[in-house]
Amino acid sequence: MKLSNKWKDYELIDTGDGEKLERWGNIILRRPDPQAIWPKGKSRVWNDVHGHYHRSKKGGGKWEYHKKTPKNWEINYNKLKFIIEPTGFKHTGIFPEQAVNWDWMIEKISRAKHKETIKVLNLFAYTGGASVACASAGAHVTHIDAAKGMVKRAKENVHTSGLKDAPVRFIVDDVVKFIQREIRRGNKYDGIIMDPPSFGRGPGGEVWKIEDTLFELIQLSQQVLSDDPLFFLINSYTAGFSPKVLENILNVSVGARFVGRVESGEIGIPCTSRKIVLPCGIYGRWESIE
Repeated sequence: MKLSNKWKDYELIDTGDGEKLERWGNIILRRPDPQAIWPKGKSRVWNDVHGHYHRSKKGGGKWEYHKKTPKNWEINYNKLKFIIEPTGFKHTGIFPEQAVNWDWMIEKISRAKHKETIKVLNLFAYTGGASVACASAGAHVTHIDAAKGMVKRAKENVHTSGLKDAPVRFIVDDVVKFIQREIRRGNKYDGIIMDPPSFGRGPGGEVWKIEDTLFELIQLSQQVLSDDPLFFLINSYTAGFSPKVLENILNVSVGARFVGRVESGEIGIPCTSRKIVLPCGIYGRWESIE
């Protein structure tokens, strides 16, 4: 398991009984996490939080605030900055476990001295954590998401990180339709990132089911890879998916076309109050061998 353990402005204080206790800057939040089926620890902070998200039996939920909490605030990860804003769906605007992937991509881009321009395509790009990371390393980034609000926040995150003049394109579109157009245009990318949802709908009502569509999407996406690509990263939070699924797909697609290395695994965040690691999804990576 790869651990996201280099944060200073974020801390996973404790987990248990279906919840997690987190520090975002100087704000303490308590949120549900279905994987935390062990008992919570004895930290007193559990009862001294700014906000507590309660799930509803009818679906969704709401925040209960115990202390004065700003609508949004900023946190840092090294040179990167992100806007945190609790939503009605329990999310906060970024997934801190992805920092381990941000570091990996920054290193891949920074070490590619043989390329004058590095182009990265970020699909299902949400609020742009990976886009900010790649842009900070000097890449030209194309950021695609079907949700207009998420693209707006991604743009704000890029600006907040001092990258407002960086070459980042923000596009609200269905991922598949966008890639099909890029194939016709002949556009190519040196790195592709995708974080596909388990289920979703595009802006035109297009239905996405990961088990039915993921392999076809990767086959389609690799048609816009350059002749000398750097990486292909897949993230997934789909319950029941093994990391080996992503590894196998990459081996028979990207790995069959380009010389490189494929790996897969889990990503997680260690608790600071006791020896527990919270699993936070899986990844599959193809990378060029230098």
